[in-house]
Amino acid sequence: MCNTLVKKYEDRAFYPSPALVVLPWRLLPALYNPLVEGAKSPEFDPKRPVASAMAVLRAIFFAPRSFYLNFTAEGPLREPALFVLLVSAVSGVLSTVVNLISSTIFETGVSLSGLAVSKLVFVVLSPILVGAVAGVYLLAVRTFIGTEGKFREVYRMLAYAYGAAILLWIPGVSALAFTYATFILMLLGIRSVYRTSLQTALITALTGFVPVALAFIGVLIVVNGLVAR
Repeated sequence: MCNTLVKKYEDRAFYPSPALVVLPWRLLPALYNPLVEGAKSPEFDPKRPVASAMAVLRAIFFAPRSFYLNFTAEGPLREPALFVLLVSAVSGVLSTVVNLISSTIFETGVSLSGLAVSKLVFVVLSPILVGAVAGVYLLAVRTFIGTEGKFREVYRMLAYAYGAAILLWIPGVSALAFTYATFILMLLGIRSVYRTSLQTALITALTGFVPVALAFIGVLIVVNGLVAR
């Protein structure tokens, strides 16, 4: 009899009542997309520009979901802005080289001065342009998700998604790279950072993407007109 009581006591101590394992409802949002300890997403470091930029690019291209799951939305703006500048500079230089080579091979009229000026303006203004685009997405976030959305969070998400712009210089890939950065990656970022459903994140990302895409097409038309002789 004694042994039986001890056994029941041990069983109850080892297997707690189901009521004890029910988590409070208020804890559920925090567990929706918990950070994996020690798996913080890579970010740009001005002290190691090449290595840190490559780490970010590998993450957004090969593990984008993991990148945004472990992404720190609240952080500095300086490093993401510098990352945007670096990506724009590399993409701008490569784009200039490709344009010059293609104009030589196919004998198309290209204004060298117009091309150089357009790329320089693109590089210098890129952090500001990303900020303007972030403002569009912030408006969508506050419309469909809530007023808790902050500009800093959206800018950081978009600035690292902008890493896909490193492919803008490749002919025929620019539209895909733009869509990947401003729609696919922002969809993943919005869903992970704001712990929202796929449907809500999809609507929010699409609402921000459409006007931004239209503006991007308009800018391309204007730039091509300035570059062409």
